[in-house]
Order: sequence, then C-alpha cells, then structure tokens
Amino acid sequence: MTAVTDVTDTDFEAEVIGAELPVLVEFTADWCPPCRQMAPVLKALASEEGDRLKVVRLDVDSNPETTNAYKVLSMPTFMVFRDGEPVKSMVGARAKRRLLEELADVL
Repeated sequence: MTAVTDVTDTDFEAEVIGAELPVLVEFTADWCPPCRQMAPVLKALASEEGDRLKVVRLDVDSNPETTNAYKVLSMPTFMVFRDGEPVKSMVGARAKRRLLEELADVL
C-alpha cells in the first residue's frame, strides 16, 4: 500500500521532478477545509494507483519557493508532473471518481 508523502522545497526536485512515475502534487495548507476534505481521496488514490502514480503533498505556507515557481494561488491545486514537467493542473476539491477521470489521460 502506497501512502501520500509530504514533499518540501528541499526535496521537490528529487521526489517529483526526478520521479520515474507520473506524480500528482497537491499544493495544500493546514487552514484550507477543501484540502482536508481531499486527504482521504488522495490516500485512496495513492493506495489504488500506487503502481502507476505517485501522490505527494506540498504545504504552501512552509514551501514558498516551489509554490511561487509554479504560480499556485488557490488551494487545493493539483499538478501532474511527468518526466519532470507539469502536464496538467486542476484547482479545487473533487470526488475521487472525477479526479480519476481527469487523470486518465496522464496515467
């Protein structure tokens, strides 16, 4: 079972840019209710799709470099990285089924 891991400005390059699998990054914050709502969805997604997709979380408050580099303004923002490049971006909480549908073209 694969878990959602936390990444930081320090290890973002190694964990996300250098990853072999596509990576779904949730830009999140402790004070964001929709972000908390997404926690079980992302946990289930990581568990079910762990062999095809890596799922990570980045706290925007404690990691401003990465947040600013990708011009993230709203929480939660989801970005999919493949081969070190952002290939998809989505803003706002969503149901697992809808998230899977939106990820279908990048998995």
